[in-house]
Amino acid sequence: MPFPANLLVGTSSWSSSDWLGSFYPANLKPGQFIEAYARKFPAVEIDSTYYSIPPAHVVASWRDKTPPGFIFTAKIPGVITHEKVLKDCQPEFTSFLNNISLLGDRLGPLLLQFPYFNRNAFPSRQPFDNRLKPFLQSLPKEFKFALEIRNKNWLSWDFLEMLRDHQVAFALVAQAWMPRIDTLAKSLDLVTSDFAYVRFIGDRKAIEAKTKRWDKLIEDKTDEMKVWIDELKKITDKGVKTYAFFNNHYAGFSPGSVKQFEDLWEQS
Repeated sequence: MPFPANLLVGTSSWSSSDWLGSFYPANLKPGQFIEAYARKFPAVEIDSTYYSIPPAHVVASWRDKTPPGFIFTAKIPGVITHEKVLKDCQPEFTSFLNNISLLGDRLGPLLLQFPYFNRNAFPSRQPFDNRLKPFLQSLPKEFKFALEIRNKNWLSWDFLEMLRDHQVAFALVAQAWMPRIDTLAKSLDLVTSDFAYVRFIGDRKAIEAKTKRWDKLIEDKTDEMKVWIDELKKITDKGVKTYAFFNNHYAGFSPGSVKQFEDLWEQS
């Protein structure tokens, strides 16, 4: 494994049936996916928690099917980030934290992923900040949090400083509409917590126009990956624990993207 010990690389979700035959054994049952996944990768980002709060027995089964040292990160439910946008969402947030905490020592950071907000939602960043600040102040200290925004004109030193004040990691995203990591790194100190959080998302609309099946790489991301590797090495070389997750929409097949990323990391 060429990755340093402080870099955990995996995929966003483990449940794709398109991976049968290309990543999982062809006859594997869905209930066995996470066990097979955890034999290959050290961490996974749970995507399904965005859609609903997972029941306690489901979370416990994830924990019981994975080996010690395996890490789950999880998206905070969309009812909190997208529907209510941090307003009057304490019951849902508490319920989510109670259930996800059953992962115990397998629980990694929790991701607050916000959508792109148009001017009807927030005419500027200030009203969003006014809502975000008290929420960050109330975050329970026993959990780790990362935060992603999709409004690139909101990215500035003072926004990152606000995250730093609350030890919340600024999520670095390789996404079609967001600035590249090397561009951001020229003017901003991107590490805002004692860990870094990276998401390789790509251009969902563009890739869905090319394929609806996620079993092989169909886009060449070599050049982009090399740029990200150069910048991420600067972060991991400082000893910062770094989590990085690839989406199927990034290049067509997230386990294949992890393998390519690993090869390029080794070469660099």
